[in-house]
Amino acid sequence: MSIRALRTLVAVSQNGSFRAAAEAENLTPSAVSHQMKGLEDQLGVELFDRSAKSAVLNSQGHLLATRAERMVNDYDNLAMEISPQGQLAGELALGAVPTTLTDIVPKALADLRVLYPALKIRLVPGLTNDLLMQLERGQIQAAVISKPDVLPAKLKFSNIAVEEMMLLTSTLEEALDPIDLLQSRPFIRFSRDAVVGKTIEAWLQEHQIHVSEVMELEGLEAITSMVANGIGVSIVPWNRKAQKIDKRLRWAPLGDKGPRRIVGLASRPSSTTGQLHDVLHSALEQSFQWGGSHDV
Repeated sequence: MSIRALRTLVAVSQNGSFRAAAEAENLTPSAVSHQMKGLEDQLGVELFDRSAKSAVLNSQGHLLATRAERMVNDYDNLAMEISPQGQLAGELALGAVPTTLTDIVPKALADLRVLYPALKIRLVPGLTNDLLMQLERGQIQAAVISKPDVLPAKLKFSNIAVEEMMLLTSTLEEALDPIDLLQSRPFIRFSRDAVVGKTIEAWLQEHQIHVSEVMELEGLEAITSMVANGIGVSIVPWNRKAQKIDKRLRWAPLGDKGPRRIVGLASRPSSTTGQLHDVLHSALEQSFQWGGSHDV
């Protein structure tokens, strides 16, 4: 009985079907089916009801999936549990929203490499909701995210910073009132699939600001490039690196009632990830403070 097959069983339980589990685990549906049949043959019991259109877990399957989830978590945390007292080792899968990848995350990871040389970090970029789903499935151990309106109850979340969002324009634009610019220039929207994009959209509606959308993009880098080339204006989280490097951009505050986002660290509480969460949070918080901030 392989840990890989147990991990796949957990994915089937969490996602509801072989096809969805295959997508979550980067497998083919036939590979999932083969692994599940292998588990049944090894155990000598049926784990699925195959009388319906698609196979679904039966009572024995649900019981094994519950136990398998604990076993997979224990396996993932094994390297950290057997490390010397106070040391972190093994591989950490850390998710991070793209807006933090050019700012606070690199400095924090550089500091962690010095403090914990035996800790290997695999970085997983993604939007907040995708990363939360991966956390719940156990595919990553922690994630730097924008705090959503509702957090899964079983996840631990610690604030890192409150970030101001600003109007981003090209230096070719006249330095007009930010609201006038928003209403008179093409608007490059931050993806509404992201928590940041939803926050911006809610703020625009609350203040009855009507924009002429010209495009919708996911990444901060893509948006800043479009704005710098005079295609339109945007609202994005303030980014220290972009402000220092690209002199074609102008960052304008939107006032005391402008949109904000909370950046924080989410993880699944356990005996081993508790120490990991605290160490990561401290490094990320120090990285934010080290770079200067517009936090409120």
